Order: sequence, then structure tokens, then C-alpha cells
Amino acid sequence: MKKLLFLLILPFLSLAGPNETVKIKTSAICEMCKERIEKNLALTKGVTKSDLNLDDKVITVEYDAAKIDASGIRKAISETGYDADEMKAVAKSYSKLPSCCKKKE
Repeated sequence: MKKLLFLLILPFLSLAGPNETVKIKTSAICEMCKERIEKNLALTKGVTKSDLNLDDKVITVEYDAAKIDASGIRKAISETGYDADEMKAVAKSYSKLPSCCKKKE
């Protein structure tokens, strides 16, 4: 019975792409930033998990490399209104952030 179940599941396991992890420095400031970025990444095709550490402003993202790459993840973060490593936030998205989420200039 176990062998049969394994043989039925095996084809689906091969469909999953290689999972990779990337760490990206963001311009996030508060819990609202964390929630917003993680929520938008959860809706991004290929992203399986994300966790933003507000102490160092680095987000760790696990993703399916067959569906998205690190530059696509940076783009998704910048389109949310935040800097992602060297990629600057999209100005239109940044302007829609609450004032507590904007960089102190």
C-alpha cells in the first residue's frame, strides 16, 4: 500500500521546481511595511515563503526557481513601494505608502 501511494505521488514531486533562497535588503521600517511586503510576495507566482527581519531590514525569500528569479522578487518588492537591494522603489507605489512607512530624508 505504501509503495502504491509513493508511486502515485512521485510524478507530482517531479513537477516542483528547484527551491532557492535569496536575502534582499529593503527600506522597510515598521510592522505595516513587513505585513505589506510579505503579503504581496505571498501573491507573487513562485514565491513559497518570505520573512522580513525589521532589525536589519533584510527579507529572506524562498522561491521556485522554475517560476521566478531573484530579480523578479526584487521587482515585486519595488513595485510594492520599497527599495530592494540596489533597485529603487517604484515612485508611484512609494507615494501611496503611509507616512510612517516612508524613508526619513
